[in-house]
Amino acid sequence: MLIQPVYQPEVNAMTANPAQSPFRTSLLEENDGPGTNRSENPTMGEVISRRFSRRGFLQGSLAVSAIAATVSPMALMLADEARAQSASAFSFKEVEAGIDENHHVAEGYDADVLLRWGDPIFADAPEFDPANQTPEAQVKQFGYNSDYVGFIPLEGASDHGLLVVNHEYTNEHLMFPGIVTVKDGKIEIAPADEKRVAIEMAAHGGSIVEIRRVDGKWQVVRDGTMNRRITATTEMELTGPAAGHDRLKTNADPSGTKVLGTINNCAGGVTPWGTYIMAEENFHGYFGGQLPEGHPEVVNYERLGAPDETYAWFNFHDRFDLSKEPNEPNRFGWIVEVDPLDPNSTPKKRTALGRFKHEGAESIVAQDGRVVFYLGDDERFDYVYKFVTAGTYNPDDRAANMDLLDEGTLYVAKFEEDGTMEWLPLVHGQGPLTAENGFNSQADVVIEVRRAGDLLGATKMDRPEDVQPNGVNGKVYVMLTNNTKRTDDQVDAANPRAENAFGHIIEIAEDGGDFAATKGRWEVLLKCGDPSVAEVGASFSTETTKNGWFGMPDNCAIDSVGRLWVATDGNSPSDTGRTDGLWAVDTEGEARGTSKLFFRVPVGAELCGPLFTPDDETAFVAVQHPGDGGEDWDGFGRPSYYEDLSTRWPDFRDDMPVRPAVVAITKQGGGKIGA
Repeated sequence: MLIQPVYQPEVNAMTANPAQSPFRTSLLEENDGPGTNRSENPTMGEVISRRFSRRGFLQGSLAVSAIAATVSPMALMLADEARAQSASAFSFKEVEAGIDENHHVAEGYDADVLLRWGDPIFADAPEFDPANQTPEAQVKQFGYNSDYVGFIPLEGASDHGLLVVNHEYTNEHLMFPGIVTVKDGKIEIAPADEKRVAIEMAAHGGSIVEIRRVDGKWQVVRDGTMNRRITATTEMELTGPAAGHDRLKTNADPSGTKVLGTINNCAGGVTPWGTYIMAEENFHGYFGGQLPEGHPEVVNYERLGAPDETYAWFNFHDRFDLSKEPNEPNRFGWIVEVDPLDPNSTPKKRTALGRFKHEGAESIVAQDGRVVFYLGDDERFDYVYKFVTAGTYNPDDRAANMDLLDEGTLYVAKFEEDGTMEWLPLVHGQGPLTAENGFNSQADVVIEVRRAGDLLGATKMDRPEDVQPNGVNGKVYVMLTNNTKRTDDQVDAANPRAENAFGHIIEIAEDGGDFAATKGRWEVLLKCGDPSVAEVGASFSTETTKNGWFGMPDNCAIDSVGRLWVATDGNSPSDTGRTDGLWAVDTEGEARGTSKLFFRVPVGAELCGPLFTPDDETAFVAVQHPGDGGEDWDGFGRPSYYEDLSTRWPDFRDDMPVRPAVVAITKQGGGKIGA
């Protein structure tokens, strides 16, 4: 039975206080703290309110009418008209929304598990043995909690290429046996030891795996010469304006140019020249200890929430202990570029793109040949960015593009109430970014990008995640997951709830259709949540069914014909009465604002990726942290951990734990996805 959702954004009592929760690694990803942006910059909700109040769209005080006014005029007219026939760009039978132990895909499609946590990806890698894990085995096996999924064709083929996958973080209570006990109805997790930490570090990072489609089904090429694991201990090079700066120097690296590993890699991207982008997000959770008294990085780290001590790594590795290596956090929070065609290459942390909690870095070539990267800072009340390279892309010379990310201009977005927007340059010496405000060079600007955005008056957003340019219609789509910390004094006619529990999607049109432009216009494409509950104020089209609406947009993808696919993070029995999944969203014509459920994940999971092959005949999705929950699901009703799991997806074997995995979705009999 489909649970009727209610407007109830409060979190479960067991996890309401992160400091008391045993599952701190799960809570770290929710970013549900008060936020660290103390600036007086306007929030996106305030901008939306002023915009539509001025334009005269708001009549009366009905909440549902007020929210509807935040959609484009075309969508408003169409929502009010009775339409006899859908003009949707998508053609598939919708999945029924709900929640259970398994995944579900639209009728006529197969959803095959391709790679699971622990699967060997090298010819000499051992088989997965969850009861006897070692760091030596994990470094040769597929990592944990896959997030970004990219595909790099080999020799231009859509059926043979490299799958590149980020492994964001680890859930100890789901992956390690014997560490959870239940006493008097309360969960306790045993403190981590050095071996467990080493396994966690090996399970982080990313995987590069050769795959091939044979007789319609994808297979891993286990002896692929380009297969590679990147972990929290892989040596990397710092490049760009902050490389070698005193603020990046440590006892282990007095040059300030070498760093071990990458952590908390959320979404990412693939560049036009075929390199793999890994985005470092919630790095603050890996640091512990205290800065020496009076240390100059105190304000910098407070703005990023560090140290957080979610992980125990600082107990075993001095570089994560601020009392011993106070500059180490400045070496994380960057965009990492990897050459997947050379398994011996050194990954590069490209500091020109700024340091913050990166969600991803999707790119597109602008009209003049420069390359534009769109970036979201995944925290409530933080900003949307883009980076425009100084040099131009050369499609005929891959080597000529390999350092494009070291020079360019980083911008932060300011959304105006009249529907216009401006990209403000984050350049040393311009405006307030001067020595008087603590910015002595461009290195200081990129190290403290958040503070620079504060000073420039950027618009505080409701947790920006994926930002995806669409090369077909020339628009840009910004996923804003939610902001449950909006206070009562921010409630207004256009925002009739004190907490934006379900998020929204913004559509940007850059001036002249030029992605490198510094100005543009914006609209709210969707206000998310259940449209049948008036106080939620969702704005899906009237053709969206009871299965088609969603909350908490997170990742997204644009297929080859320009259609928008949205993945979610946060749908649950208590919030929406359904699991997360992949929804197809119309952005054009009469069907604009219509959404259809295509794939849904098992209980406790979020849906990451998604990614389409160039021929649109395969959609890869990542099922992250399945089984991480079930307390509020009638089918389980208690905390889920290794020995007592709400699901044992995807193996469903008593001797196997739940395993995050990448799934390959194909149409039965062949053909394009969703058509």
